[in-house]
Amino acid sequence: MTRTRIAFIGGGNMAHSLIAGLVADGQEPSTLTVSDPLVERREHLAAGFGINAAPDNAAAVAVAEVVLLCVKPQTAPSLCRELADALPDAPPLLISIMAGVTEASIARWLGRASALVRAMPNTPMMVQSGAIGLHANSATTASQRNLAEEIMRAGGLTHWVDKETDLDVVTAVSGSGPAYFFLFMEALEKAAIEQGLDADAARLLSIQTALGAARMAMESDESPRQLRERVTSPGGTTEQALRTLTEGGFEPLVSRGVAAARRRAEELSKLLGADQ
Repeated sequence: MTRTRIAFIGGGNMAHSLIAGLVADGQEPSTLTVSDPLVERREHLAAGFGINAAPDNAAAVAVAEVVLLCVKPQTAPSLCRELADALPDAPPLLISIMAGVTEASIARWLGRASALVRAMPNTPMMVQSGAIGLHANSATTASQRNLAEEIMRAGGLTHWVDKETDLDVVTAVSGSGPAYFFLFMEALEKAAIEQGLDADAARLLSIQTALGAARMAMESDESPRQLRERVTSPGGTTEQALRTLTEGGFEPLVSRGVAAARRRAEELSKLLGADQ
């Protein structure tokens, strides 16, 4: 893949993270091109990573084998209609990270069905620790799926879903998920301060505890439930804290929150897919 010609339409945080990850993984910088309306943004990426900066989207995709759509979802209709005239006769693989913009909508705005992979990343991709859901349309070949996965792995862990609508669940779980954990860390930090720790110690200990627990869960063969049970001694401090959280409705509250996020993701997809 190191010689695959890849164009990034949009040079924001997600594109920056993927470019950084790809270059770190050995991708030849000269094969990467970015276009962005902000001249300083695309020139910053070009100078920082040695990649190409295109003056416009048409120039960026002219010889690309893969095109990543890394713009805000609201700009999807106009962008796709612009690309419809700019894409070469042998169209490249498209990878869209535009949240909520469906495959059908992209095909309609392009005026044709093209090989397309939708990716739902999350903000930890900015430190190459993302959780990224993927779905390919029926025009995407097995080799293109592999290529898309290899590219997106530059931002973190990838996982394919069977149905495009499953990306709404991915959005609710991992797309919005970092905020859930930030909220818990925030609450734990506040509770530690209330119990007498200074602010610096409370922040450091809550963050490191979250990091350590996540690393244990990722590297262990045991489930999170088994890990929780193993560190919960009968009659101990952990048991008391967990009982309080359970009695307060912790699990049902999380379930309702994720369900609400999924419903909103579905609503936004319908709004973005409306004829424009």
